[in-house]
Amino acid sequence: MTMPTLPEFAMQPVTIYTKPFCPYCSRALNLLQKKGVPLTEIEAGFDPAARKAMIERSGGAATYPQIFIGDRHIGGCDDMLALDRSGELDRLLSA
Repeated sequence: MTMPTLPEFAMQPVTIYTKPFCPYCSRALNLLQKKGVPLTEIEAGFDPAARKAMIERSGGAATYPQIFIGDRHIGGCDDMLALDRSGELDRLLSA
């Protein structure tokens, strides 16, 4: 079963902070890629400045991944999967 993709022109920019070998990061990236979401991935696992920026931008969250749709922090992988199950993720992406 293929997942429907949203028209790319209507999508909010997505930024995802990741670290290498993180299964939650991989799962989140896979879902966004299946949806055809254009995203910016920032590997912050071994970059102290990027990690600090992630923690500040997320309001203190230090786990990986941390995901932003536009300027809105939606949380980590489990948070994004819950939004997807409820249908809210597609609405946020196209807002």
